[in-house]
Amino acid sequence: MFMKLKDPAEIEVREREAGYFDPDGYDRLPKKEFYIPSPAGYDIHAVFIKKYDNAPFVIFCHGVTETKINSLKYVHLFMEKGFNAVIYDHRRHGSSGGKSTSYGHFEKIDLKAVIDRLLQEEGSQTVFGIHGESMGAVTMLLYAGSIEDRAAFYIADCPFSDLTEQLAFLMTKSSRPAVLSNMALNLAGTFIFFRDRYFIKGVSPKAAVRNIYKPILFIHSRNDSFIPSHMTETLYELKPGPKKLFIPEEGGHAQSYPANPEVYSKEIDRFLQEHFYSK
Repeated sequence: MFMKLKDPAEIEVREREAGYFDPDGYDRLPKKEFYIPSPAGYDIHAVFIKKYDNAPFVIFCHGVTETKINSLKYVHLFMEKGFNAVIYDHRRHGSSGGKSTSYGHFEKIDLKAVIDRLLQEEGSQTVFGIHGESMGAVTMLLYAGSIEDRAAFYIADCPFSDLTEQLAFLMTKSSRPAVLSNMALNLAGTFIFFRDRYFIKGVSPKAAVRNIYKPILFIHSRNDSFIPSHMTETLYELKPGPKKLFIPEEGGHAQSYPANPEVYSKEIDRFLQEHFYSK
């Protein structure tokens, strides 16, 4: 299963034109760069941005085909709220190593490696939350539900609930007969197993979310045509403990914030006030 990566230079131009990326401003941010060894055998490129002393961090997980530059829109949003930030490139993306994308399976252990390095640098008592967009949200949920529920809070923006179901949904949008789509899905699963040694049926946030007890804010644009919003609604229903759901009417896939910046920010403020600041 292969998705062509976007050109990092084109991502930078797009984000700059949208007003989310100022190269000079980014250069001035107090930050450190790291190449963090992944247990899967490559290095993860991460940037720790520490604007405030003794402040919590938010770790940002970008979507498939993007880079950490795409996370900067959210970095600025959270820095305005008094948080420091960690951005990084997933495997096979940006400046990180790795030859394939596993849609959260291996990415979840890379996320743990980034978290471990943050705690090594800043101290084991460092407080942090995680924000994930699309595949990044899936990665976050798989980490929290199958490795460790360690963050103080999570924000899951437009994740799929199950990789097999997501692929089946995308195949319904093609002109192939259903029998051919099912054959293609089975072949893809077999190919991935022999290439990367994991089963796509195991990439299932709806199984992992049952094990997450820290608070989650679920966000998903209602009109998302790539990952349907009902997948996030399913995740919300399955999650035990504290949770909130925000389904904006405007915006396509991974566009909830650009299409609804003020409301998006206020929903995060309400979530943090109820589940983070008051604790």
